[in-house]
Order: sequence, then structure tokens, then C-alpha cells
Amino acid sequence: MSAADSRLAAAVRGRDAAAVGELLAAGSDPDALGEDGLPLLCAAVASYDVPVAEVLVAAGADPYRRLPDGSTPLLRAVDCGLVAGVTALLDGTGPVTDAAVRAELLDRARQWHATGTLAELRRRTGAPGPVVRVRVRDANAFTDYEQFTLGGVTVREGHSEILGELEARFGIRTPFEELLGRALASPGPEHADWWGSFIVLCRRGDDETWGSAAALRSHPDPLRRIFAAQLLKAVAETGPYERRALEIFLPWAVEEKDPAVLCAVLNGLTDHDTPEAEAVGLSFLAHPDPDVRCMVPYTLMLSDRLLTTPVALDAVLTLVRDEDADVRRVAGAWLAEYPDNTPEIADALASLLGHEDQMARVWAVHGLAQRDDPRCVAGERLVGPLEREEWPDTWMLDGVRRYEERLRDGSARKL
Repeated sequence: MSAADSRLAAAVRGRDAAAVGELLAAGSDPDALGEDGLPLLCAAVASYDVPVAEVLVAAGADPYRRLPDGSTPLLRAVDCGLVAGVTALLDGTGPVTDAAVRAELLDRARQWHATGTLAELRRRTGAPGPVVRVRVRDANAFTDYEQFTLGGVTVREGHSEILGELEARFGIRTPFEELLGRALASPGPEHADWWGSFIVLCRRGDDETWGSAAALRSHPDPLRRIFAAQLLKAVAETGPYERRALEIFLPWAVEEKDPAVLCAVLNGLTDHDTPEAEAVGLSFLAHPDPDVRCMVPYTLMLSDRLLTTPVALDAVLTLVRDEDADVRRVAGAWLAEYPDNTPEIADALASLLGHEDQMARVWAVHGLAQRDDPRCVAGERLVGPLEREEWPDTWMLDGVRRYEERLRDGSARKL
């Protein structure tokens, strides 16, 4: 291994995408082999390092390179259940036109999907156990995976999503019921396989998909109703279904008894700035389930930078005093952005400075600082340490600084 290849391999092992990019730009070989004799792209795939894999492929690394065991880096990404990795490798090389390659990828994904991730892992490793099982979150997709390690091999349970992605890319229209079945076989709405089916159907966004989802509104299975509500909302956002969505969600919210489904239905109403949607939302102000009460502020009519009716504002002020911490946090975030500067709103925000949730305290300080309320200064000390680099936008975190600048230049509002 050359010195340049060694430096590139070290950067790949260190999961340093920026360093990998710099070395490739300086002339390192994107198809360089590691100490195990495999392309470094395989190392990125095995460590679930999508950013490094993307950089390597963008520089020319070949995801279809045939390896000594007959696999390819792309097939290994399928085996790992690395959904974002499969997508990145496919996006980085353009459409797959070779029919044999398409068939091989589909067959591999179908094998994992049909057998089941854990059963297929046992079959491939021949190891009896024990299995190390953890739930991991994909930071790129904000979805959860079950991850299994057995016999030194680690895979994630994302094969159904990979299969759906491959089918869609290769022009295969998988029936609605089959995609729904894959979603329902997952551990729940936050799982990658659920969202894999969801995304495929969202992209279709046609009358057949709309009708199939709408028909699930009266299904006895609450998970089917949740899937339907999520899908109808998403399709209505991108297609000519806005009015039809309102006609479904308004009566559905009134009739729905399951709190989890009701939350999904109310979420579908958040895109509709109408008196009817607001009235339905306000009817749940005293609902026994706190998750339902959390949805109320999102259903309120918004106009002129969030100005709303006195009745709706009073409802949110009521929710700030709710017994549930999450409800208070949501209400506080809504009030922090509300442009009115009444003492009632400022006092409600100040009441959240001691909230147990740090994000609630951040919103409270932000809202007070926006109003030039001096309580924001002491409130900032109550927020606690923050990792600023983890915030995509630090505007909220700098509210007190801007308030103090206004105090110095005399532009702060007098309370």
C-alpha cells in the first residue's frame, strides 16, 4: 500500500469525509484498496458511513466493482441494510441500465426481505448466537432501524425499504397493499421500512394511491388509519388534493376515537388555514390524551405573521398551564413566535423558564428576548449548557445578546 493510499485509508477509518475529499482532490485513488484487500468504499459501507461513501463515489469509486467473493460494494450496502448508502451509491453513478445488474440487486433485496433480516443473518453466518440487538437512528433520514450483530457481522433491518427504493427506480409499480404490508410489518411509524413504503407512495401521488389511502379511514386497524392519514396529508401537499383532504380530515377528526390516529388526523389539518379546521382543533383543548392536546396549537388559523383570534390565543395560554410537560412546551414554542407583546404572553413564557425540558427553556428565553423582557437574561442562565455546533440555526440562541445590544443603543422597547 502506497503512502497516499495509507493516508486515504486512515481518513476513511476515521470517518473524516472532509479529509477524504481533500486527499482525493490531491490525486489519491478513489478505488484504492485497504489492508484487507477490499476497496475503501467497502470499508465505508461496512461502517455505515454514508458521507465518506458519497465522497468516494463522487470521485470515481466504482460501486459495481466485482470483488473476490462475487459481491460488489453496492451489493454489500444492500446486505448491510444501509438504505441511505444504497441510495447514495445509486445516485452517484446514474441510472442502472444493465438488466443483469438490476436483477441481481432486486434478488438480493428480496432475499433479505422475504427471509427476514435476523433469519437471513443466521443463515449467512451459520452462527447460533447470541445476537446483539440495538435500535439505532439514522441521522440522515431521522428514522429508526433494528440493528443485529451475529458472528462478527452487523446488519440493519432496512431491506424492505431498500427493496421499495430499487423497485421504484427500476420502474416496478409495487401494489399499494404490498407496500402497506411492508410498512405494517415494521415496528412502527418511526421505523425505516414504514417510511420506505410511505415515500414510494408519496412519490406516486396519483388518484389510485389517494383512493387506496382514503379507503383506510374506516379500517378497524389503527395502524392502517395512521398510515392513511400520514399519506393523505403528504399527497395533498404536492398534488391537487387540498380540498379533498379537508373534506376527509374534518369529519374524520370528529369521529376518530384512537388518540394516536387522532393526532395523525389533526396533523393533516395543520395545512388548512380555515375556521373549520381551527374549530375542530379547539374542540380538543381538554382532551384526556396529552398528545392530542399537543396538536391543538398547530390547528389554529394563522395570518399576518401568526396573528390569530382571541379565542385561539386564550386556548394556547390555557395549554401553557397544562399538567403535561410536553403540552406546556408546545404551547410555549407557539407563544414565543406570536408577535403580540401583551403581559399575559410574557408572563406565560416566564413561567416556562424552569421547565424540565431544555428546549422549552430555550423557547421561553427566545420569546422573552424578542419582547425585550429583561427576564430573558436570568432565564438564559437557567437554560444550561448547549452544543451550538449541533444547531443548524443559532438565531434562537442569540436572542439575549441581541436584546442587550438594543439596551445599549436605546432601541429596546420600554415595558
